Amino acid sequence: MQVTITAVGPDNRGLADPIVHYVTGVGANIFEIQMYDRDSEHLFAMMLRMDWPTEKESIAVLRKHLDEIGKLKSLSIRVWARDEHKRLPRLAICTTYRNEIPLALLRNIRDGRLKAEAAVMIGNRDSCRNVAEQFDVPWRSIGDSKGEPDNDKFVNVLDEFEVDYIILARYMRILPPRVCWEFAGGRIINLHHGLLPSFPGFRPYHDAYSHHMLTYGATAHFIVPELDAGNQIINQTAFTVLPGTPLADVIRQGETDNEPTCLVEAVRRVVDREVELHFHRVISTSK
Repeated sequence: MQVTITAVGPDNRGLADPIVHYVTGVGANIFEIQMYDRDSEHLFAMMLRMDWPTEKESIAVLRKHLDEIGKLKSLSIRVWARDEHKRLPRLAICTTYRNEIPLALLRNIRDGRLKAEAAVMIGNRDSCRNVAEQFDVPWRSIGDSKGEPDNDKFVNVLDEFEVDYIILARYMRILPPRVCWEFAGGRIINLHHGLLPSFPGFRPYHDAYSHHMLTYGATAHFIVPELDAGNQIINQTAFTVLPGTPLADVIRQGETDNEPTCLVEAVRRVVDREVELHFHRVISTSK
């Protein structure tokens, strides 16, 4: 069974060794290992993807042993296996202001086009709370009066609802590196409202318009610690406007039609296991 392990904690020596030695000692076949050492943050992070021999040891026992290593080494260790539970993948839909995208996701889940479960909706603003209530999805607010998120609370909510995939549905806050590493390995999907790599940043419509572009688009990609990196793209969609189209009309068309279509298709590809993230690159898993 494919299993992903992440470990994050204060930087120190010998943090990866006990994890690697333990899993290989049981007979795991390691496919991928990524380690991060950020001196400026005094932070260690590791992501390990492997084939785990469940016939020798269950995922529950693996998790128990790694919890013990985590306590010994002051590491936050997570063990995630998509196939551990015989259920649909559980999504956390994260929002700020706009409701078009969460609405599209929830409608596609309801109609069976997305084979997933909306486990929880999370917002740093309450603008989309009514969408959660409309579809009877639990809502959790993690933002203060200025919309600044409590990232510890964010992680606690993800753990509480046993989330498989985190969907940033125009969630207009940058996840801190620690959160990205805790859920590394292709578990965080972001919608960027511009075509990458040409138009990164917070105002891609405006930037493209200032370059007199007639084609605009959206990009859905896996999150890695680098913001809007280019090799993690799952899906891109574009639309073309006539010369002289006002910026407001461009934005309206993008937000209403193009962005929801882009993200829904990206999530479908992931939950249907058509693509995965290996070594920070999207690969096709189609036979």
